Amino acid sequence: MDGSGSGGDQRPQINVFGEPLETCSADPLTGWTRNGCCETDAQDHGSHTVCAVMTADFLEFSQSRGNDLSTPHPEYGFPGLKPGDRWCLCAARWLEAWRAGCAPRVRLKATHRRALEIVELAALKTHAIDLA
Repeated sequence: MDGSGSGGDQRPQINVFGEPLETCSADPLTGWTRNGCCETDAQDHGSHTVCAVMTADFLEFSQSRGNDLSTPHPEYGFPGLKPGDRWCLCAARWLEAWRAGCAPRVRLKATHRRALEIVELAALKTHAIDLA
């Protein structure tokens, strides 16, 4: 197994640098598996792998694309997001926002390496908050 989380593999999930994946957010609790990390598995067809810091521009962009991330949905345990919140985004949505000039910042150490199947590392680095 490759550490991507599929097939019951217990090895740590890996970030874009080949290191253990760090936590993206515990408040609000994010991630495909809702454990605070941008972990992924074979059932995650949206590739919720990019740890992003929400901005008003991005939230408006996402809503314009049919994915309202601002409105709370307590019936699903979703608090609604506001600027400054960290959230595991679908890699394709981040790329779409990047191409439109409104991509949110990203925390690379908490971004899963599977994001690189959709987004080039160079693009992610242009919005990184955790590069020295």
